[in-house]
Amino acid sequence: MTSHTFSGSGPSLFRLAGLPYFVIAFVARLPFAMMVVGVLTVAVAARGSLSLGGLTSAAVGIGTACFGPLLGAAADRYGQRVVLGVLAVANTAALIGFALVVYSAAAEPLVLLSAFAIGATAPQVSPMSRSRLVTIIAERIPAERRARTVSSTMSYESAADETVFVFGPFLVGVLATAIAPWMPLVIAAALILVFVGAFALHPSAAHVSARRGADGRAASNVAELFRPRLLIVVAGMFGVGLFFGTMLTALTAFMTEHGRAEEAGLLYGAMGVGSALLALAVAFLPARFTLPARWLVFAGVLFGGSLLLLSVHDAMAMLVALTLMGFGIGPTLVTQFSLGAAFGPLDRTATVMTMLGSALIVGQAVGAVATGQLAQVAGAQPALVLPVLAAGFVLLAGAGNAVLALAGRRGPAQEPRADVVR
Repeated sequence: MTSHTFSGSGPSLFRLAGLPYFVIAFVARLPFAMMVVGVLTVAVAARGSLSLGGLTSAAVGIGTACFGPLLGAAADRYGQRVVLGVLAVANTAALIGFALVVYSAAAEPLVLLSAFAIGATAPQVSPMSRSRLVTIIAERIPAERRARTVSSTMSYESAADETVFVFGPFLVGVLATAIAPWMPLVIAAALILVFVGAFALHPSAAHVSARRGADGRAASNVAELFRPRLLIVVAGMFGVGLFFGTMLTALTAFMTEHGRAEEAGLLYGAMGVGSALLALAVAFLPARFTLPARWLVFAGVLFGGSLLLLSVHDAMAMLVALTLMGFGIGPTLVTQFSLGAAFGPLDRTATVMTMLGSALIVGQAVGAVATGQLAQVAGAQPALVLPVLAAGFVLLAGAGNAVLALAGRRGPAQEPRADVVR
C-alpha cells in the first residue's frame, strides 16, 4: 500500500476522502458516546446499585485508557483495517456479554471485568479518523494548503465529537425509557458491526504513511512520543477531561439539589452546542493567531466562565455559565489536537491521537469519581469548585505550552512541522 503526492492546486480533502467517509465516520463514533452512560443505566436497572453503576462506568473508561494507545500503535504498525475489523467484532461481543452478565447472578467483580472489556475493545474511531485525515493531508494536499486544511479538519472532528457526545446520552435515555434498559447496548452493538465495520473497510483505511517501511515499521523513534511539546498537549487534554468529568457530575448534583435532576442533561447539552459551534469557527481564524495563543485565549474563556460557578444559585445562572464555558472548551480542544498533529511523528499519528483521546478519558473518569465523592459528602456547591480547578489546570498547561513554544524558537529541535501548523 503506497501513498501518492499531489502537486499544484490539487483536490480538496473532501474530494479525496469522499462524502461517504464523513457520514460513516460520524455515525461510527456514536456507539462510543453511548457506552459509558448505557453501561451505567443497565447496571443500575439490573442490580439496583448506583455505586456499582458508577464503578462499571469507570471500568469502561479505564479499559479504554489502558488499551487505547496500544490499539493506536497497532493501527500504525499493521494498518487500521485489520485492527478496526477485529475490534468491531470484539466490542460487539463485549457489549452483548456485559448485558448478559449484569442480568445474571454473576458476582460484581465479573460485572466489572466485563465492563472493562467493553472499554478495552472500544474502536477508537475519533482518533483513527483524525489520524487518517492528517496522513492524507500531509501527503496528498499541496504544501501551501496543508496548515489551513489541518485546522479546518480538526475543527470539524471536534465538532463531530461534541455532537455525538451530546446526542449519545440522549439516545440512551430515550431507548432505555421507551423500550428497556438493555436496549441502548444492543443498538450500540448493531451500530458497531455496521458502521465501524464500514469504517474499517473504507478505502481510506488502506492508506499507510509513506514514512513507514515496506514492512509497516516506523522510521521515527518511540522516544519522539515523549517530547515535551507533545507531553504538554497530553497534559492539557487530561485537563479538559478533568473538566468534563467534574462539570457533568457537579451539574448533576446541583440540579438534583434543586429538584430538577432530569434537566441536567439538557443544560449540559447547551455547553456542547456552544462548544461545537465555536470549534467549527476555529477554521476561520487568521494564521497570525497562533496555536499557543489560541490555547491561552480560549482556555482563559473557559476559566473565566468557570468562575461564575462559584456564585450560581439557580438554573438560569448555571445555563449562562455553561454557555460561556462552551465557547472556550471547543476551540481549546481543536487547538490541542492541532498541536498533537504538529508535534507527533507523522508515521505514528494513530498512536498520538489515541494518546490524546486516552488522556481525555482518564481525566474524565478521575474528575467524575472525585466530584461524586465530594458531592456525596459536602453537597453540590463545594463540588462546583472542582470544575474551576480543572479549567485552571487547562489554562496552566496552555501557559506551559506557550513557554515551550518560545523556547522552541531559539532552536530547531522543538519546532513543529511547518506544513501542518500555522
